[in-house]
Amino acid sequence: MKPAAFGAFLLGAVIGSFLNVVITRLPRTESLLAPGSRCRECGRAIRWRDNIPLLSFFRLRGRCRDCGSPIGWRYPAVEAATGVAFALSVVRFGVTPELLPALLLLSALVAVTAIDLEHQLIPDRITLPGIAAGFLTSLAMPRLVWIDSLLGIALGGGIFFLIILLSGGGMGGGDMKLAAMIGAFLGWKLALVAFFLGVLLGGLMAVALLASGRRKRKDPVPFGPFLAVGSVLSLFWGEGVLRWYLSGFR
Repeated sequence: MKPAAFGAFLLGAVIGSFLNVVITRLPRTESLLAPGSRCRECGRAIRWRDNIPLLSFFRLRGRCRDCGSPIGWRYPAVEAATGVAFALSVVRFGVTPELLPALLLLSALVAVTAIDLEHQLIPDRITLPGIAAGFLTSLAMPRLVWIDSLLGIALGGGIFFLIILLSGGGMGGGDMKLAAMIGAFLGWKLALVAFFLGVLLGGLMAVALLASGRRKRKDPVPFGPFLAVGSVLSLFWGEGVLRWYLSGFR
């Protein structure tokens, strides 16, 4: 791994540690800053040496040092996923102006995915500032002009607003705002790729869950994670997918 990518991985793991705080506290409307990190079972403050991303979890063998309660695997998973995503961003974009919006989007998607999986909730406190951040960063991007970002917001929000209306509430407003945030960061073209991939992945998973009997037709399945995965794929490889698709019309 190149030094820049390795440095990005370490930074991502640190950001992932903070995202775990967001994932735990935001749905409970708790402060993200105070108090410091504590064990949810015994309430004891977590020592700094037990709060090192990834390393502390494995050194403690996944248990609280004070009470021995298990620490969920979500914590190292989020740190590792964010680290890998940051490293891939440096490989894909280099240390360029396009790197910052990619890191912001990926951080938001990691948090949204974990929260939606645990609570079937996509917080406005992530998506609404994310829409603004995506649009503002587009003003400084050589690849994405502000009109593409604005169209992405309108397209993402509009498509999912229509789905909500036509499905009679089968999809929530959180998905609509998430789609608008994705459009703000990716622009309307890559957002369409992200939505297509998200719907495709979600449909395949729904079929698999129904076929295996793990879900029934009326059981809710959070859609946010599929939109997030589709967005990550589109962020890194969507331009290639578009070129391949459009080449068929020449």
